[in-house]
Amino acid sequence: QVRLVESGGGLVQAGGSLRLSCTASGSTENINAIGWYRQGSGKQRDVVAAISTGGSTYYADAVKGRFTISRDNAKNTVYLQMNSLKPEDTAVYYCNAKEPNPGWSVPYNYWGQGTQVTVSS
Repeated sequence: QVRLVESGGGLVQAGGSLRLSCTASGSTENINAIGWYRQGSGKQRDVVAAISTGGSTYYADAVKGRFTISRDNAKNTVYLQMNSLKPEDTAVYYCNAKEPNPGWSVPYNYWGQGTQVTVSS
């Protein structure tokens, strides 16, 4: 099993910055991607950014140019640097790790407990 622990959420004014951290532990050898998702009140959970084992990155259109995802393999940690925050960024942010699911095209997903990010206007 894989355990994911997030930290770094909090309250910030519009235009401010936060840095989220996700540390993975357990049987992480088969994980091939780690990402951040967010879910606002009454909304669906959507991917924000992701990074693969090869180092390629993905960003949702809403955060391009403002958020940066990075990793520290030695620490088994992935970071999400969030700059120029907007009120619409307010959500619970979840760390996600994927590993192959043999016999099925959809990978297995591990999730952290989530960390609240609130951006005031």
